[in-house]
Amino acid sequence: MPENEKIFKAKVNDFEFVFTQAMLDNLDLIKTKSKEYHVILHSLSRTAIIREADSFNKKLKVEIDGESFDVSIRDSLDQVLDNMGFNSVSTKQIKEIKAPMPGLVLDIAVNAGDELQEGDKVLILEAMKMENSIVMHAGGKIKKVTVKKGQAVEKGQVLVELE
Repeated sequence: MPENEKIFKAKVNDFEFVFTQAMLDNLDLIKTKSKEYHVILHSLSRTAIIREADSFNKKLKVEIDGESFDVSIRDSLDQVLDNMGFNSVSTKQIKEIKAPMPGLVLDIAVNAGDELQEGDKVLILEAMKMENSIVMHAGGKIKKVTVKKGQAVEKGQVLVELE
């Protein structure tokens, strides 16, 4: 696969699949009804019906030839967030916030002992002349701030420890 090609990951029931935009482009997909599609791939014809759709969480319940499948799609942004450790916040406790890229700490909005909610700003990191707000992805309490204002940080460096 070319390095710049968009890659998707899908979890169907308990199986994981990886596919590219080119693979999707080779799929013959025709919408026949509001939530029904006719699909042809490698000379195989199927009817797919979307029974449930949660576009915010990128999850579907799809029925193909009478069999039901739970589908979860992960695009390139989701994969980056997974690699940064921001996946499945609701199912696992995050103990530290790491720098998603190398940069310079411009401002720190928290102190040890602060209780924060999802979406609260932790700090501002400058990278490639852009200011990036690092925010909480779930509620939590700050245990320790491990960086100082004006400090250069590397990708993956721990910025804040959480209780």
